Amino acid sequence: MTRRFVPRTLAAVVAAALVAGAGAVAAQQKPVSLRYASGAPPKTPWVTQIERFQKYVDEESKGAVKVEAFIAAQLGNEQDTIQQLARGRIDMGGFASGAMALVVPEVANLILPFYFRTIAESDCTIDALTPQITALLARKGVQLLGFTDIGTIDIVGKKPYVLPADVKGVKAVAYSSKMYTVFWNALGANSSPLGITEWAPAFQSGAVDLTGTPATFYVPSGLNKIAPVLTRLDMWSSPAFVIMNKGIFDRLSKDQQDAIMRAAARDSTANQRKEARAFEAMIRGVHEKGGGQVVQVTPAQREEWRKVVAPAWPQMVKEIGGESESFFRQIESARKGCEGRS
Repeated sequence: MTRRFVPRTLAAVVAAALVAGAGAVAAQQKPVSLRYASGAPPKTPWVTQIERFQKYVDEESKGAVKVEAFIAAQLGNEQDTIQQLARGRIDMGGFASGAMALVVPEVANLILPFYFRTIAESDCTIDALTPQITALLARKGVQLLGFTDIGTIDIVGKKPYVLPADVKGVKAVAYSSKMYTVFWNALGANSSPLGITEWAPAFQSGAVDLTGTPATFYVPSGLNKIAPVLTRLDMWSSPAFVIMNKGIFDRLSKDQQDAIMRAAARDSTANQRKEARAFEAMIRGVHEKGGGQVVQVTPAQREEWRKVVAPAWPQMVKEIGGESESFFRQIESARKGCEGRS
């Protein structure tokens, strides 16, 4: 009787072990799902870039990590979702510098008005500072995955603004940061902070005369119909950050972390900037074809703006807060190595 019982018991144990093993394998094979937040609307280069990133993450992780994209502000506006990402409620996303500065204020130093002489100088400086920027974000609980670009910030209104004297006494919209209040004050303009949903009514009522904005918002939003003149000043180029909550990133396995970083590296920053700027140029063309005006200033005219604004940079940096003064010194050092880029 004992001899008959042992084989049956042993068979049952082996069967149970096989079932448990199969369950463990299935559990190991279940992919990690990460939510990606973006305010970018469909049929834009930023969504194309997100779709490539999804594909690359899937390939590099061999299906172990999946990225679920929520575009067109499905999870909320940038100001809200960047805070949620910092708290770990959203896993990853793409954010413009202004939103990024809500969590890591020091990055606003990268968009000081007229600080960089050319877009190429700005790109070169940011690329050179990538290790420092990575460390800066990490201290705030954010993992940097890469950069793209939103576009350049120009002045829009009902007439051209070619020289600094043209804005003296005018009513300007300032972004919520005190840095921009200092900027407009340096130019002699009267500024007031307004949310972007208030811009169009303010132009229509005459409460404001001008604002700074990228063409990629100016035209699709319809603001160009109310303020039809865009003066190309390239006041600053606005880098965008592809980021992830660092606590969530750190909890992934080393293989999963490496797969995400390899996926991010497959789509070069240079290529993503090129795509964004080609889209920006197309949007300006749409504006002109629709009857709008684009006024291009000369390099000498732009330099006049830079000379007027430069004395206000130290106060702008101070207003940014955090470790801004230290970070600005790093930017200045990196920028000197990029001078002459065009």
